[in-house]
This record gives sequence, C-alpha cells and structure tokens, in this order.
Amino acid sequence: MELNFEGVVVGVMSLVIIGAFHPLVIWFEYHFTQRGWPVFLIAGLLCLIAALFIQGLFSVLLGLLGVACIWSIRELKEQARRVERGWFPKNPKRK
Repeated sequence: MELNFEGVVVGVMSLVIIGAFHPLVIWFEYHFTQRGWPVFLIAGLLCLIAALFIQGLFSVLLGLLGVACIWSIRELKEQARRVERGWFPKNPKRK
C-alpha cells in the first residue's frame, strides 16, 4: 500500500498560510493603511496565474497563496474597522 501525503501537505500548508496572513494583515494595515490593498491584489493574481502554468502540489500551494492574498483585501478593510473601534492600536504617526 502506497501512502499519499499530498492531502496532508495541503492541509498543513493551508493552516500555515492562514496563520501567517492574520498577523501580516494587522501589520500591513498598521504601517500602510487599507489603501495598500493593490499589493495584495497583484500578489494574489500573480500567484493564481503562476498556478495555472505549474503542475503538481506546488500549483495547489500557489493557488492557496493567491486566494489568501485576495481574501486579505477584505480583511484589510475589516482590520481598519477594528482599529476604528479601538480593538487594535492605531499607528500614532498617522493623522
């Protein structure tokens, strides 16, 4: 019997990517505001386009990364609302 680890790798990498993007969105909003959303859009689209041309497990991981980048656009806007509510600190250098 041959074991197939691709599903386990995809599951673990999904958790890693989601776990990494949560503090990344908080940090990005603190330093650059939500107006930096095009960075996430471009990175996400590049990852998704690259996933179309690559085969195998790496294609799946690029797809996950691309979708996480695009989802982060929404999270940036939500993070700005959290800052307005006082749930997260506002950057004192910003007006």
